[in-house]
Amino acid sequence: MNPFLELPGAVADELGVAAHFGEPVQEQRALESGAAIVDLSHRGVVVVEGADRLSWLHSMTSQQLTGLPPGESVETLLLDANGRIETVIRLVDDGERSWLLVDEGQTDGLVSFLSRMRFALRVEVRDVSEEFAAVLTFDGGPAAEALRAAAPVAEWRDPWAQVQRGGAQYAHAESDHPGAEWRAVQFVFPRADLPGVAALAASDGVRAAGLLALDALEVRAWRPSQHGEVDERAIPHEFDWLRTAVHLTKGCYRGQETIAKVHNLGHPPRRLALLHIDGSGGELPVAGALVYRAGEAGDAGSRPVGRVTRAGLHHEWGGVALALLKRSLPEDAELEVRIGAGPDAPDAEDRQAVAASQEVIVPRDAGATRRADIAERFGGRRS
Repeated sequence: MNPFLELPGAVADELGVAAHFGEPVQEQRALESGAAIVDLSHRGVVVVEGADRLSWLHSMTSQQLTGLPPGESVETLLLDANGRIETVIRLVDDGERSWLLVDEGQTDGLVSFLSRMRFALRVEVRDVSEEFAAVLTFDGGPAAEALRAAAPVAEWRDPWAQVQRGGAQYAHAESDHPGAEWRAVQFVFPRADLPGVAALAASDGVRAAGLLALDALEVRAWRPSQHGEVDERAIPHEFDWLRTAVHLTKGCYRGQETIAKVHNLGHPPRRLALLHIDGSGGELPVAGALVYRAGEAGDAGSRPVGRVTRAGLHHEWGGVALALLKRSLPEDAELEVRIGAGPDAPDAEDRQAVAASQEVIVPRDAGATRRADIAERFGGRRS
């Protein structure tokens, strides 16, 4: 039994962890202030050991990993040959082994790929998800202090708050980027220690929070995730993921050609946006809900311009959602979203359409940085 689900008010989701503990909005506030703990024990933990581990992982993924100091947290992507995202990896090295934290459903594929790529190198790959589990809080509060005192085996600090070395940001926001104060940190514990960790979430000044609270905060911070935003066509540029997960000047790796071409010469085919959902009806769109131009959601012949990836009820901003939109869609276009059904529901056309306004994350002109430089130099125009 998951010890977090034994805490008062726990409501489990289909993943076997708590969606909430009866007060999702209050849990959200507590999490943001650093006074709540989220159970992530449904996600995967992989360990890579051996003297060649960092240079080996560096050669296959999108981030600069050679020379990574012990304890420094990074985010890196395993891409396919066409630059599409296969696995999002949260990595921290402790000087003896690299801890790779991945979303649910990603462990088997990652371990299988890495095991095939060992050749004669001094590396060993192990799936330790049944032995270790992660929990999350926000740094700077009593929860992080209590978790550190409980002696975790690894600590990964999310780098989303700022553009990392070798990265690039497409969002026009600078100091007012919604993720500028992002302080999420994940702690890895032996599963045998989880009852004690859950007990910390019921102690004075600390509480448990569910996945609904974390999702709402991630959506408002424009923070993409594999389980929420990534589909079979996803490339990093569409999510402004070059901020933290891609080093643009590192050596060759699988998928690098697409990374370079789109960033220097082309544009991502889709762009992530934040949608502010009309709150008058009190409902939120589900993942996969289709997005239309205003006035077209109820028209059987209209074509969608995007889809919702995640939605949440934010404690300050109300209903918000992340959506992947067509790049060609104007940034000031008024939109509508069908509430209450995903795109495959048989009665989707009968569902209520609610208004949604865009907050631009990835602009229409994202990418093509080299073409823009050339156009500016010769007085031309960027397309």
